[in-house]
Amino acid sequence: MRTDRSTLAQFLIEERRRHPGSSGELNALILDVALACKAISKRVAHGALEDVLGAEGRTNVQGEAQQKLDVIANEVFLRVNEWGGQLAGMASEELDEPYPIPGEYPRGKYLLSFDPLDGSSNIDVNVAVGSIFSILRAPTPGRDATVEDFLQPGTEQVAAGYAIYGPSTILVLSVGRGVHAFTLDPALGEFFLTRHDIAIPEATREYAINNSNQRFWEPAVQRYVDECLAGRTGPRGKDFNTRWIASLVAETHRILTRGGVFLYPRDSKDPAKAGRLRLLYEANPVAFLVEQAGGLASTGRERILEVRPTELHQRVGLVFGSREEVALIEAYHAEAPALRSDDVA
Repeated sequence: MRTDRSTLAQFLIEERRRHPGSSGELNALILDVALACKAISKRVAHGALEDVLGAEGRTNVQGEAQQKLDVIANEVFLRVNEWGGQLAGMASEELDEPYPIPGEYPRGKYLLSFDPLDGSSNIDVNVAVGSIFSILRAPTPGRDATVEDFLQPGTEQVAAGYAIYGPSTILVLSVGRGVHAFTLDPALGEFFLTRHDIAIPEATREYAINNSNQRFWEPAVQRYVDECLAGRTGPRGKDFNTRWIASLVAETHRILTRGGVFLYPRDSKDPAKAGRLRLLYEANPVAFLVEQAGGLASTGRERILEVRPTELHQRVGLVFGSREEVALIEAYHAEAPALRSDDVA
């Protein structure tokens, strides 16, 4: 048995000891989330062996085609977390409305929002996918949560994290005191602490953006990318590399591992939407982790964690990563007018 590294449970106990009045409910909730991630990791790893690849044949509330594993992962999150008594409700990317805790189970003092399987378009080609989660305090503990209860700015998060299902399964977590990574030992079924106090480098030579949307970009984003492409002979005076995985969890993990900047900005492709990524269960938990690791997370114009939600499935533009790059992108947005939908032919 491993004795040279802390388990996730040991880590959480040590954190709880810093708060003598803590009830332990948050720890129990995080361990339940970790259990859900273990179960999903196993299903992802088995893939075609369990006939869980491919489309489900229906769309979710986002209008996106559901994959079989989207549905399985969502069900796992609900079943594992509904009964423990820590939650007043759950909100999922896959559900129209908040999920009410079944009547036979007690209601708790926390809210859980999650994307059960981010990057599911990558499943069939065996590229890393993951789960993202955010934990808030319920405004009315012990009662069924309403939509309005979830509409809290990201600054109110008490914990957030993700699990990435790649060559190894890694749970990345913050409870408001830095960011830490736990690697799953499949033989023991236990997460062990493998990276402590993760820090994002302030400077980088790497950026991630979907270049297929270039014709829809705002001037500030176009300027930033043009300068990166100009390399050492351009105004930035250094060469940049481009990365794009189309999995938010994988992009976040790369940036937390070696730095970089990620852009999925607002554009004119669908002027009715303020962005593509969901505020409550994608942008907010990622921003929480990034800021805890010393980086910045922005819409391009304002801090993500200060955006006040108005809808359960609200979308936003998202730029995050190394501080120097995010600050520069915000400065370019401040200098340039927004791109109108009629500016694009």
